[in-house]
Amino acid sequence: MTTGPRIEPITPANVEAAMAIRVRPDQEHAVDPVATSLAEAYAHGEVAWPRLIVDGDRPVGFLMAFLDIDWLGNGTRSDVRSGLWRLNIAADEQGRGYGRFAVEAVAAEIRRRGGTTLFTTYHPGEDGPGAFYLRLGFRPTGETSGDQTVAVLDLD
Repeated sequence: MTTGPRIEPITPANVEAAMAIRVRPDQEHAVDPVATSLAEAYAHGEVAWPRLIVDGDRPVGFLMAFLDIDWLGNGTRSDVRSGLWRLNIAADEQGRGYGRFAVEAVAAEIRRRGGTTLFTTYHPGEDGPGAFYLRLGFRPTGETSGDQTVAVLDLD
């Protein structure tokens, strides 16, 4: 039996459990619901990497990475990036290390594919997850994506 958290691909057997993941109400403005992420994963299947975070038999969160995207979107692939696209930890499971575990899982996948940096975007401000990402070693790049702060973590 596996102990500790693990990630699982989204399958017909666990898609309902994934969609049932809900963040705290005060966080809903900062992260899209899992159902939206799964629709985006379907539409961007070549670059999306959605996963359910499970501890024992308990679904505790959802993550979605983006892998090798054309960040500038201009077709030149002059700025190819990978990173954490979405992170939803269930409201009653927060503060138990699952967010850190999710970032480490994405970092491991990026390293496995030969990458050396992990990007993320987040809602800025005191009510956003910026402090969480800074504690993990991310640094803001000075860029924004829409209204989100872009940050990077070196994996070397």
